[in-house]
Amino acid sequence: MVHPGWVCLLHSSLLLLARARQSRGACPLGGKSELNSFLWTIKRDPPSYFFGTIHVPYTRVWDFIPENSKKAFQQSHIVYFELDLTDPYTISALTSCQLLPQGENLQDVLPRDIYRRLKRHLEYVKLMMPSWMTPDQRGKGLYADYLFNAIAGNWERKRPVWVMLMVNSLTEVDIKSRGVPVLDLYLAQEAERLRKQTGAVEKVEEQCHPLNGLNFSQVPNFINATLPAHERITAQEIDSYFRQELIYKRNERMGRRVKDLLEEYPDKSFFFAFGAAENPPKAC
Repeated sequence: MVHPGWVCLLHSSLLLLARARQSRGACPLGGKSELNSFLWTIKRDPPSYFFGTIHVPYTRVWDFIPENSKKAFQQSHIVYFELDLTDPYTISALTSCQLLPQGENLQDVLPRDIYRRLKRHLEYVKLMMPSWMTPDQRGKGLYADYLFNAIAGNWERKRPVWVMLMVNSLTEVDIKSRGVPVLDLYLAQEAERLRKQTGAVEKVEEQCHPLNGLNFSQVPNFINATLPAHERITAQEIDSYFRQELIYKRNERMGRRVKDLLEEYPDKSFFFAFGAAENPPKAC
């Protein structure tokens, strides 16, 4: 099973992992009147908008999103996302995308020491899961075993790159926020509730194939969660690969599709909600 939030975390998580151990300054938060967001207006009649989402539970950020962004969302006729997170096919296709070829297991493709370390870590997480859950989660009927299986079930059949993302999300902070939609999914659910027309500019395969294209030999470095100095070059190569595949190529492809939509529906106001986590710090 794939949690919809994983769809949103893919490219931003990988780029952050590739730059692991590099310090980055935080953006100072001013008063509410100074709040800003990644909102751009496409000047036409009616106007359309690009909104840069951040892939965290919406409850952490919703109160800090300026009213102009919320108003743009409310007034738009059509809302587009990278992927349709409310479509069961999207989740099903991502589940299939994660799996190794038939007959292969993770134990066959990972170095033995890393596989053993990974297995011990997952056993530790499963043991700790009940203490990590919140009273609210338990009140909603979530059980630790169910939650663990929802995130890590069938992990021995997953491709290493997906195991890397899975391990990255198995922290106490992330577990406590399970059950709360990430901002992208919340906007998709709100768009449906408001009976807005929705759509997606990408297919699952277009996000999935670049991830699965990462050389197996490079991934264990990240699963191992350490980057000694002599591995920095490998990290830079992976960073370059994902910038090319998951940012530059995707931006070009998505840009063409956005242009086609705007030309096809000149009398409609669009709200395009795309991930902005990979933007540089100066864009805060």
